Amino acid sequence: MIDLDVGERAVRLARSVVEEFTRTGRIDSDALAGGLPELFDDHYGAFVTINTHPSDDLRGCIGYIEPVYPLKKVIMEVGQSATRDPRFPPLDPAELANVVIEVSILTPPEPIPGGPDNYANEIVIGRDGLIAESGYHRGLLLPQVATDYNWDAKTFLSHTCMKAELQPDSWRDGRTKFLRFSATVFAETEPGGEVVRREIGQ
Repeated sequence: MIDLDVGERAVRLARSVVEEFTRTGRIDSDALAGGLPELFDDHYGAFVTINTHPSDDLRGCIGYIEPVYPLKKVIMEVGQSATRDPRFPPLDPAELANVVIEVSILTPPEPIPGGPDNYANEIVIGRDGLIAESGYHRGLLLPQVATDYNWDAKTFLSHTCMKAELQPDSWRDGRTKFLRFSATVFAETEPGGEVVRREIGQ
């Protein structure tokens, strides 16, 4: 279990990265990483999400799913990338006072057992994030996406296929591989404000 102190430090780090990179186009990695708890040297997958406030519209979301780098390195790298998410215009310094930062720290992905006929039964909405893989196609949706849109398991599977640029029913074909993971999510309640653990689905 990742506690609130770590989550708050993760969000504060992400906020500092987003602000510094948006304003200057670079960051001082050594300065930003100084004084972090030892856990930040452990390897985790993580996503940094930028949402507008108070509408909560997505403004950027980038991450690494596999635990191949120390958490501090992941947050610094994806925090920069989230400001230039290719789905949106680059974040402008004028927007910084009107966005909230969210950090999702992930468990390693694991195959969903049982094959297509059992996928929907194995998925727990609010706990599981999904990855769809088929050939060169790969798409990922975080656990909170399903609860934000009130999707059931089959709808979640279909949207993950579409994120991978596959047909919505590709999860049924036996060729598309699905993995699941969980996330501990921490977010600002307002721009630069209190950080709380987000209970997904609430």
